[in-house]
Amino acid sequence: MLGLMQDRALLISTIIEHAARHHGDAEVVSRTVEGPIHRYTYAEAGRRAKRVANMLGALGVGFGDRAATLAWNGYRHFELYYGISGIGAVMHTINPRLFPDQIAWIANHAEDKALFFDLTFLPLVEGIAARLPACRSFVLMTDRAHMPAASTIPGLLCYEDLLAAAAEEFAWPAFDENTASSLCYTSGTTGNPKGALYSHRSTMLHAYASALPDSLNCSARDVILPVVPMFHVNSWGLAYACPMVGAKLVLPGPHLDGRSVYELFEAERVTMSAGVPTVWQGLLAHMKQGGLRFSTLKSTVIGGSACPPAMIRTFQDEYGVKVLHAWGMTEMSPLGTVCNLKSKHLDQSAEEQFRVETTQGRAVFGVDMKIVGADGTDLPWDGKTFGDLYVRGPWVVRGYFKGEGGDPLVDGWFPTGDVATISADGYMQITDRSKDVIKSGGEWISSIDLENIAVAHPAVMQAAVIGVAHPKWDERPLLIVVRKPGAELTREELLRFFEGKIAKWWMPDDVAFVEAIPLGATGKMLKTRLREQFRDHRLPTA
Repeated sequence: MLGLMQDRALLISTIIEHAARHHGDAEVVSRTVEGPIHRYTYAEAGRRAKRVANMLGALGVGFGDRAATLAWNGYRHFELYYGISGIGAVMHTINPRLFPDQIAWIANHAEDKALFFDLTFLPLVEGIAARLPACRSFVLMTDRAHMPAASTIPGLLCYEDLLAAAAEEFAWPAFDENTASSLCYTSGTTGNPKGALYSHRSTMLHAYASALPDSLNCSARDVILPVVPMFHVNSWGLAYACPMVGAKLVLPGPHLDGRSVYELFEAERVTMSAGVPTVWQGLLAHMKQGGLRFSTLKSTVIGGSACPPAMIRTFQDEYGVKVLHAWGMTEMSPLGTVCNLKSKHLDQSAEEQFRVETTQGRAVFGVDMKIVGADGTDLPWDGKTFGDLYVRGPWVVRGYFKGEGGDPLVDGWFPTGDVATISADGYMQITDRSKDVIKSGGEWISSIDLENIAVAHPAVMQAAVIGVAHPKWDERPLLIVVRKPGAELTREELLRFFEGKIAKWWMPDDVAFVEAIPLGATGKMLKTRLREQFRDHRLPTA
């Protein structure tokens, strides 16, 4: 027997329709590439998204076609999210921080029919346009006044001209909710990047889950600024969750330095933000240097890579900002876990609560997870035993676009590549990436634990730990450190800082001081490059 409920498909277009109707006066504020701050409302965004839909039809982009973006967080990018997916086409966000060859490969693999891009990326697109045979339309996301006098891209189009010529009347089509909605390529896999192809259904369920109180806790009373780019797993779903609940949305554009982000926080009275640890390092350094405080910021979501406990303490103890430590990946749309305390923790000491808050948190409803041993057997949730982390759920991939890499699932579960523990209360903690864990004398050493201790030292700005070859122990940890500007720190001083905090056999064998640690396109440390750089590093003999 079936239920007697209305059968209305879960479609992304319903989010912008809801926001325009029920939160029509809530603002979308953008710092533009051209310079000025731009403001409009969800009602205006909804009308422009319909113009986008008509514009796409005029460009020959239809159901199932891929339309790509190379753009920062801004209002034009936001309305493309809804206009492209709303007609049944696929919104393909490309990470502009990748190398041009990678971008060209991704665009060709996706067979993008149109490419929309910000002024910042005009030179980049001019360099690869001739290598994109499937792309029929190149659209510069600006107005006529800022169009270049000349360009090597034949038939370069102006976004605002196209929008002005498009009708505002449009009825969003209805179709199967399992229709593909957006495409994000992950560079975290081996070989060529692989495409995670999301559906309307998976995106809608992910947005619902993101907004829950024990998740990211989004509401119409919030002012939310996603520092995480809209080209990085759809800004962790905030581009959907914010209009879904009617939160004021603040988009920072290309300026993600500490000063620019802080100014937007204060000017727009931001209550919640989200980004990777490297962004917050710059913000906290700017605030400390200027003796600044937050007026309205209440919480920030930190993910993308493990957040150092020292950063959590700084936000919470010095600035009164709650850190929501989160974990996920492109293949998970990306939300997997968020760290919120349970009621049982509220009577515990601050230190006991903090130990919980340094984990990546509990699974959001919709995500199931487990840890398994090398033999594939399930391991206990005791907070101590660690194993390979597997996940499944309605917004977790079952395969990659065009079947790249074959079937990634193991008995219906997706292997994340992370090594983790899970406590009896369900709190998951990443101990390492499986490819980064250091195997010493048959035992595993967590590089993340060592890095967290290192960055707690007042003279350390960044730290990475890799395993280097050892004739007796197979691998031993090498600590690679970037000092804070003007700070003095020796190898011996830093190693003494580790004493009493770890088992003696976990102690790094050596310290290498560098000017910078290479970062990937999403702000994560490139340990593959560090391992290549220090491949021949000779450890000191005892």
